[in-house]
Amino acid sequence: MLKVLAACGNGMGSSQIIKMRIEQVLKELGLDFKVDHCSIGEAKGMSRNYDLVLVSQQFVKDFPASNDKTKIVGLINLLSATEIKEKVSLALSL
Repeated sequence: MLKVLAACGNGMGSSQIIKMRIEQVLKELGLDFKVDHCSIGEAKGMSRNYDLVLVSQQFVKDFPASNDKTKIVGLINLLSATEIKEKVSLALSL
């Protein structure tokens, strides 16, 4: 099962919306997954427990490469299903 974290600098409400969009895309890709969501501050400490972390492009630099397992994906438009699909597919080599 793919473990995904959606993190947003604006708080829990916006990350919940992003989470729903990510879930939609992952279903379309036919993946077995679980998506959690939180603020950027929380995500920094939790990221190593996930396979994939999706954040705004401006926050990617705040996530050190903690291990080989976790991939940090930066998004320009957090609500773009097209961008999410493209970048997740690339990160997972689909």
